[in-house]
Amino acid sequence: MSMAALLRGYRNLYKRCNKYVDITLVSCRSMASKTPVGFIGIGNMGTPMAKNLLKHGYPVIATDVFPESCKELCDSGAQILDCPADVAERADRIITMLPSSPNVIEVYTGPNGILKKVKKGTLLIDSSTIDPSVSKEMALAAEKMGAVYMDAPVSGGVGAASLAKLTFMVGGVEVEFNAAKELLTCMGANVVYCGQVGSGQAVKICNNMMLAIGMIGTAETMNLGIRLGLDPKLLAKILNMSSGRCWSSDTYNPVPGVMEGVPSANSYQGGFGTTLMAKDLGLAQNTATNTRIPIPLGSLAHQIYRIMCACGYANKDFSSVFQFLREEGVQ
Repeated sequence: MSMAALLRGYRNLYKRCNKYVDITLVSCRSMASKTPVGFIGIGNMGTPMAKNLLKHGYPVIATDVFPESCKELCDSGAQILDCPADVAERADRIITMLPSSPNVIEVYTGPNGILKKVKKGTLLIDSSTIDPSVSKEMALAAEKMGAVYMDAPVSGGVGAASLAKLTFMVGGVEVEFNAAKELLTCMGANVVYCGQVGSGQAVKICNNMMLAIGMIGTAETMNLGIRLGLDPKLLAKILNMSSGRCWSSDTYNPVPGVMEGVPSANSYQGGFGTTLMAKDLGLAQNTATNTRIPIPLGSLAHQIYRIMCACGYANKDFSSVFQFLREEGVQ
């Protein structure tokens, strides 16, 4: 081999080694950029959401008021701590997913709350569905501690949470939206900026009020058709190619046997609980009262779901309103 050929060989080897080193460095930088994310509220929604963060390479530091609910997430690789304050001490990006306004207030401002040990510059994202006024209160409390709070409630339910197909409705300081979106896109298919703090909650309340009204209308319609001797599958098929078509009829039909993979096909287990729908309708009712906006159908839907909770439907999916109305009709 000539000296020139030998030199060319060394140069090619040098280039390949450098390229390998560059790729390795980029990979290491990418891994290093995945800083820990705190997650508080490991329930039916929180668990799959946090697991999707883990799948995207984010170390998750989590806690829940019920330690036993953390086992599945712990087995997936998350670190479990004792309380929200401990999470705030270890993470500068924290997501909360909690059942109600009082829970959010406690987790953020309670004796062991996030704001007791929050670091300056921490991004706080609350994906609970709560009163917009509470979101504004938490934002002010966080601001006093040098942290940034954004509300980002979700639509889609447990199924969408598991598939990372949630829709996030985000309210807060717009310059922080991209930082929040980086995390939220790991858990959802749609991340929409809605405006100032509380606007995400406002959109969510409006969405769920329409969802409740639509589900009751679908359940009433299907019940009437069945009583008139129509086959429920045929009725649903015709509705879904006609002007009566809606999400409750074509995607989440409440009649057992019409669709597969929905709660009505599983004795109304899973999905979005009746008690949660009653809570969200209560938020809509309170907001409507405060803003002097009439919501007669929203108010009626609220009463129906409250009655269902008192009649043993609290832990069933909200589409069980079909069964409730059917039983009421038999009496």
